[in-house]
This record gives sequence, C-alpha cells and structure tokens, in this order.
Amino acid sequence: MSDDRRCAITIIALLGSVFSPYYARARARGADGDGDDADPLMHCSMNVALYGPRADRWALTERPRGAVFRSQRSLAIGPSLMEWSGGELRVAFDETTAPFPTRLAGSVRLRAEAAGPGAGGAPAAVALDREGRHRWAPLAPIARAEVELTHPSLRFTGSAYLDTNAGDEPLDRAFQSWTWSRALGADGVALTYDVQRRDGTRLLVGRAFDAGGGARELPPLFPRPLGGTRWGMERSIAADLGSSPRLLRTYEDTPFYARSLAAATFGGKAATVVHEALSLDRFVSPWVQFLLPFRMRREP
Repeated sequence: MSDDRRCAITIIALLGSVFSPYYARARARGADGDGDDADPLMHCSMNVALYGPRADRWALTERPRGAVFRSQRSLAIGPSLMEWSGGELRVAFDETTAPFPTRLAGSVRLRAEAAGPGAGGAPAAVALDREGRHRWAPLAPIARAEVELTHPSLRFTGSAYLDTNAGDEPLDRAFQSWTWSRALGADGVALTYDVQRRDGTRLLVGRAFDAGGGARELPPLFPRPLGGTRWGMERSIAADLGSSPRLLRTYEDTPFYARSLAAATFGGKAATVVHEALSLDRFVSPWVQFLLPFRMRREP
C-alpha cells in the first residue's frame, strides 16, 4: 500500500488455486482425466490485483503444470516470476485482466524490515485447524516495497507484507469463514486471524510485531462490526472491545470474499488496516461456483 494510501497491490502465487471452480470439479471427480487423484499443479495462478487512484485491475489466469517452474529461490507461473535475490523478493508479472482483457504488467521489489519469528529466522507456522492440515506463517510482517508498473503506467512505494498459507485439504472442509487483518501503526504492525472452524470451534490469533523483530501477543480482541458489502456479506474486525472500526475503502466486493481498507484500534493504538473476510459456506454454493469463471481466465 502506498504511503499516501491512494494505491495498493496484492499478488498471490497459487499452487493449486483454492478458489478455482475447475480444481473443485477435478477434486469432485477424483481425477484430472487420467485416473489419478486431482493434481494441484494443474490449477496454478499468479493473481494480481491493482487498486489505483483512477481504476482497479484484476488478473487471475489458471495455468497447468507445464507453465510452472520452481527452484529453491524462485517460482514462475506462465509469464510471471517471484524470485529471492540479494535479500529481496522480486516479482515480475505480465498478466491479462478479467473479465475485460487488458494488460497488467510491472514489477515489485519487497524487502523485509523485520523478519517473522522462528528459530534461525524461519517463520513460525500457526495451525489454523485442530489437525494441523492448514498452516499460516507471516514471513515478513513488516516490509517496504517499490512498485513500478508499465501497464498501466504507475509507480509508488509503501508498506508491504509477505505471508504463506499451506493446506492438505480444501478450505471448505475445515472452515466456515474467517477474517484476517494487518494493521499498520506508528510503532509496528498487528496481525489477526479470526477463524470459524467447521467443527464449531473458533481460533482468534492476535500478534504484534515491531521493527526490531520482536513479537508479542495482543491483549484480548473482540469482533467489531465493519458493515456489510453490496453482496450482503457481513464484515467484522477483531479489535479492541468498545472500539468502532471505520471503513475507508472496499477493494474487493464479491459474493464470498471482501478485501477492505479500514481504521481500527489494537491495544489502544490507532492503525490503518488491510482486512479480508471470507465465507466458505457461500463459496461452495452452486450459484457462486457458477459465477467464478467470469472473474478468471484459463489456459489449456
């Protein structure tokens, strides 16, 4: 997100695109046409979402394993590449938007200001479900990024964040919904993950990170209303009890997912919050599965 909050970009490398209707169908069939179990590498994407001062752009193209190349320090999906180089994560992308095809191309250079916690600098993974089949790790809770786009022509710098999620089963088997947030304050960031599990239990993670690499648990947080979306999804932020979060901008408004910019307080400190809300119950509904292909492209 740019320092003036006028621009933002999100890039997600998906090895086994969890929100792909085609991957869901392959899992339901139990095969990818050759009698083997559904292959996640047949459903990979480099999702790029740009939120600019004049217009937003969204690119999500699903590609098969022949378009995926991996090494210890790099990942390429089609024409887009993520690579660690000289202590930086460098991302170069050249994608086509959906549903209306335009070019979305450029580069991002991300450098961590404070690494995530863990022995030897390795991130500490958090199990989001009871069985440990779904794991989340904040690799760089505090970072800076330089963004340079050629299509459209745009440059900005600002605060950044890098994490990873891994799973051994479809998300909707383990979860009903979740909200996640990254709150940027004057002296660090606060991360929250509020997960409603399919078995009726709940997990609320709240951690603060400072520029020196220190981490601590946040005081008790409570779901605070943020208002509904045009698709009727309710949004809430895990924040201070009695606080009143304020919606600043809705980045993504879909039938099952919302990405937003908000203002809230954590541990008594004001922060600017990037927030997401996800409903897996909505995601698996037939009408949402029918709509999903309109927001993505697919290459054979």
